[in-house]
Amino acid sequence: MWALRAAVRRAPWLSTLGLRCPAPRAPPPPHPARLLAAASAGHGGLGDPDGLGSRHRGRASRPGEDEEDEEDEEDEEEELLRSEPLLPAGTQRVCLVHPDVKWGPGKPQLTTAEWQVAEAAALVHTLDGWSVVQTVVVPTKTPHKKLIFGRGSLERLTERIRASPEITSVFLNVERMASPTKKELEAAWAVEVFDRFTIVLHIFRCNARTKEAKLQVALAEIPLLRSNLKHNVTRLDRKVGASRYIMGSGESFLQVQQRLLKEKEMKIRRALEQLRGKRVLLRKQRTRREFPVVSVLGYTNSGKTSLIRALTEDPAAQPRDQLFATLDVTAHGAWLPSRVPVLYMDTVGFLSQLPHSLIQSFSATLEDVAHADVLMHVRDISHPESEQQKATVLSTLRGLRLPAQLLDSMLEVHNKVDLVPGYSTAEPGALAVSARLGLGLRELEASLDATVMEATGRRVLTLRVPLAGPQLSWLHREATVQDVTVQQEAGAALVTVVISSVAYAKFRKLFPE
Repeated sequence: MWALRAAVRRAPWLSTLGLRCPAPRAPPPPHPARLLAAASAGHGGLGDPDGLGSRHRGRASRPGEDEEDEEDEEDEEEELLRSEPLLPAGTQRVCLVHPDVKWGPGKPQLTTAEWQVAEAAALVHTLDGWSVVQTVVVPTKTPHKKLIFGRGSLERLTERIRASPEITSVFLNVERMASPTKKELEAAWAVEVFDRFTIVLHIFRCNARTKEAKLQVALAEIPLLRSNLKHNVTRLDRKVGASRYIMGSGESFLQVQQRLLKEKEMKIRRALEQLRGKRVLLRKQRTRREFPVVSVLGYTNSGKTSLIRALTEDPAAQPRDQLFATLDVTAHGAWLPSRVPVLYMDTVGFLSQLPHSLIQSFSATLEDVAHADVLMHVRDISHPESEQQKATVLSTLRGLRLPAQLLDSMLEVHNKVDLVPGYSTAEPGALAVSARLGLGLRELEASLDATVMEATGRRVLTLRVPLAGPQLSWLHREATVQDVTVQQEAGAALVTVVISSVAYAKFRKLFPE
């Protein structure tokens, strides 16, 4: 499943927050990291949802049986994830071809060809050993036609590519090419041709670390495999002179491959559903412990991971200056200024023209966004296309059909202000920060604190409780105690707490005045 990590180093100031006067008290609440770990494994946790300690409920298992089953599951998973390379190995010198739609419904809004080309080049440079040796922007009014360009433009482009021996492949900056289009362009240009879907999918495959991430990528590959299947089988039949039918079964080789591909897709979906069920269980554990969750989202390479690292001091958050460096959703625990524990969920970055099948395959990833208490949208304010990137993120979020209240309360964070001298935001409510230099973090934490308190129904109350009763211990266990003032003569204490509405209702029911 998606890696859920919350190994947090406590900030030095946490140890200095104590009580004003000594008072009877329960042990301090566990750190969010330990609670998250307990929720994700062990007795009654994610690894053992029924708390029975056995994978086979209701019957005794023979010695070695569990090990054999686990080996079988691992073998099946390896088989599901086994696939052919999407891109050629080794160095590639790429000609980047960008179809520039200047009119009609296909014309991109709020962006320019220059920045579309820059983003496509960044995708290429993410790949080891790949470089862009030529860039060609070709005007077109037929982007949905079979060969994308008009006859004259295609002839000039073909001449240029064939006359450039340094070009080993072409990156056609379109969302997806049909197999016939790919076949004809490769025949015309005499090099391999790739689209955005293939490039992005390969980057996803390289960055996938956990079982669920790899399964998501494998599921996203199915449409590509299906579209190429007929062409590849036909070429294989022609090459080896194979019979059209298999062993008298009445199925052609193509039909057999299609059936096997469908079976593989069904197995991947079943495996993902099992992992999704475990994630639902983990969310229930977090809900039961009333952990506020802040989902950190934004355009790819906007600095989400760097900001989470700055807020949590979590060494497990490892930022990289690379597109889609974060593919596995991770959780990082910390304390808010009010001493309320919070989980920051680092999510996969967004991208303009992200292929639809990729979004569908990674829909489970985005479920964590829908179940968050607060959304934090991180923007790279130094990027010339920051407004277009914001529009892409908001459009994707609206497609998830998130609750209106969650979207309306979303915090907008303008990151990388150190790269924009003299920057000050004119947008109401936006917070300017630099995760790299630590600028604006205290203001961001204060704003997060207030937003989380409102979103989760928490409030600050001062309660008078008897020293001899269980009330003080209960508050330490079920709420966040900020201060205790002992009134020795009265045998009572004034306790300032941050408490949710649900917990306060329980308190009044257990300890009526």
